[in-house]
Amino acid sequence: LHTESVNGWGGQGIRVLNESLGMIERGHEVVIACPQDSALFENAQKRGVPAVALPIRRKSFSGLFSMYKYLSSHHFDVINTHSSTDSWLVAVSLIFCRNKPKVVRTRHISTSVKNNKSTLWLYNQGCDFIVTAGERLREQLNRENKIPLEKIQSVPTGSDELHFLPTQDILKSKQAVNLPTDKMVIGIVAKMRSWKGHETLVDALQKLKRDDFHLVIVGDGPKRAEIEPRVPSLHYPVTFTGELDNVVPYLQAMDVFCLPSYGFEGLPQAMMQAMLCQLPVIATDVGSVTELIQHEQNGLIVNIRDSDDLAKAIERLLDDRTLRTRFAEKARQIALEKCTLTKMVNDMETIFAN
Repeated sequence: LHTESVNGWGGQGIRVLNESLGMIERGHEVVIACPQDSALFENAQKRGVPAVALPIRRKSFSGLFSMYKYLSSHHFDVINTHSSTDSWLVAVSLIFCRNKPKVVRTRHISTSVKNNKSTLWLYNQGCDFIVTAGERLREQLNRENKIPLEKIQSVPTGSDELHFLPTQDILKSKQAVNLPTDKMVIGIVAKMRSWKGHETLVDALQKLKRDDFHLVIVGDGPKRAEIEPRVPSLHYPVTFTGELDNVVPYLQAMDVFCLPSYGFEGLPQAMMQAMLCQLPVIATDVGSVTELIQHEQNGLIVNIRDSDDLAKAIERLLDDRTLRTRFAEKARQIALEKCTLTKMVNDMETIFAN
């Protein structure tokens, strides 16, 4: 059983769904419990993953009772919780249940865990094992919250290596999504939330005194209402794609991928997907990003919220095709080693079996 209380759609929900699909393909029985109005519930139904609607968006008596009632009437070998609210509801419900399945808590983001008694109980007694999306998150839980390292394992989120492939012809890829073939395409794929750094990217590109590039913003979210009105005042063209089910055609049309996040990241799925599509990446040192992107080896790491530093990095890649190619090839190689869907499902299957 996977439980997820978050309503929105992003990397976390995508991981839950892909992991579920991978386990089902291997013959395991999987159910997702989430709010009925959540994007995960809708997408699970579309993909044929069994999903049960529970009122677990908030910590409430009705949510607790619904979770207890469901768990007491169904048998699971393992429950994998993914957010704070559902983790609490599962942990408290199991106190009163006869069946005591093992509980794995997946920690997707790098925000600190509170050191109060109740939260420490949740991470120590309220679950049997913890999975983090990166090694740095694992070390953070040990350092800040004194959770034993042997209780935590890093399992990077994996993307489908058979789907996220390099382009065979970038000009045709640009034409396929109506992007200019005579300009370099700089792209970002991310929910348009404040911490993803869209504004930093827009500001950085405005500093470049050249007209040979085009920005494509893949994704949607609250920040779009602030950024889109700025476009007429910018000296370069911008394409907003909105939310897409399949981002591969746009990744294959990019020359440079940027993700200037300043917080809340684990290992960003979009960055890993860009690496699998053999793109040179510019990112920031947040979450576990530097476990995949080594500065000057397979990409560039820039200072957080520093549009000047980002502008210099972008210009450097725009001017050096050889460097772009070297970074891109090494990025794909590391992504294939560390963050494929196959590897993630293998690792999680082993954890559940143990």
